Amino acid sequence: MSEIKGVLLQLLFALMPFVVYNVYYRNLEANYSRRFIIITCSFCLLLSMTFPSSIQEGIIFDVRYVIMFFGILFGGLWTGFILFAEFAVYRLYIGGSGAIDAMIIMSLTFILCILLCSLYYKAERRHLITFVAGISFSILPLIILYINKTEYLVENLSFNILVIPVQNSLGIWLLITLFSKSVSDKELYLRFIQNEKADAINQVAASLAHEVRNPLTTVLGFLKLIRDNNLTREKTERFIDISIEEIHRTEQILSEYLSISKPLGSFRQQIDLVSQLKTVVEVMTPYANMNNVSLEAELPSYTVLISGNSTEIKQLLVNFIKNAIEACTDVPKARVDIFFKLHLRRVQLEIRDNGIGMNEEQLSRLGSIYYSTKSTGTGLGLTFSYQAIRSMNGTVSVESEPLIGTVFTISLPLV
Repeated sequence: MSEIKGVLLQLLFALMPFVVYNVYYRNLEANYSRRFIIITCSFCLLLSMTFPSSIQEGIIFDVRYVIMFFGILFGGLWTGFILFAEFAVYRLYIGGSGAIDAMIIMSLTFILCILLCSLYYKAERRHLITFVAGISFSILPLIILYINKTEYLVENLSFNILVIPVQNSLGIWLLITLFSKSVSDKELYLRFIQNEKADAINQVAASLAHEVRNPLTTVLGFLKLIRDNNLTREKTERFIDISIEEIHRTEQILSEYLSISKPLGSFRQQIDLVSQLKTVVEVMTPYANMNNVSLEAELPSYTVLISGNSTEIKQLLVNFIKNAIEACTDVPKARVDIFFKLHLRRVQLEIRDNGIGMNEEQLSRLGSIYYSTKSTGTGLGLTFSYQAIRSMNGTVSVESEPLIGTVFTISLPLV
């Protein structure tokens, strides 16, 4: 029973690079680095040698060969040298009657790892190389033990025949297969992100060209009319006012474009969300009054700390509240209500309106760069808001029914 526990523990150490990779790189737009491989492999090698499988003092078995092969395969030759040096120093420190044999086996295994890794990337059937590596790392220690410690090998034949192959063959197959699958999936995801960004740029460019062309065409037409000098002063002033309004609209469109095209700020600090929301509500209340909309916020008296960029948080709050106000400008007794909830170390901010609402098709396209439910909108404001919320590890959900209203729920982690 103790042998089984030892094998399972060593398999756990072997799979640690795979587990750490999926945890650490899950939300990052980057794949693994050599530094990551070196750190995780060094740590796993240290653990596996500290808690080895053994039935005779001084002779220990662990997944060192698995980690060595994995380190060279994904981290390069320098990673292998670092792991070999770590093993040599720590194995000599542990000592015991099997120290010299372990150094001989590891030296031969190191050369074999380099050879197999060079074949791995050239081979069409890489699983065969993985299989050969597992078998080789199981047979080689047995051969050296048979030559140098025949009596020990014969006395503990069942342990050595079962434990060493299981640890090495199963460990190397699980680690290489699972890690390779995770890396390839991550590469596909990163490629998809790049393609999505390229599509987004194309969509923004098309939307921007369309949105900017309309007001510029209007201004150009009025300027030509004014140049003819056949207009009354009243008409001339009217045309100038319209031209100014169109220029302001163009400026607004360009500002939204810049807000979505520039990278989100990497600076993060602790921010009181209640204080931020109070400021935004004060700013947006005159706009709500101008549109005959009642804006109310039920804010807690205590501090709600989140981690984020103050400017981005203000901008996204303005975007959501402004959209809610504009959604109910033509509704009698129009109102926008804001509520706070704390749940499982997260703050949930609800922005509720009784406006025109959205159907399922509109909901499915909400947040797309080129899509807006407003006739004069570009969709850039909500897209920026969605990106900013995701950058803070937050989520956005929306519930809406036509002619009833819409509820946006923003969930952000507390500090």
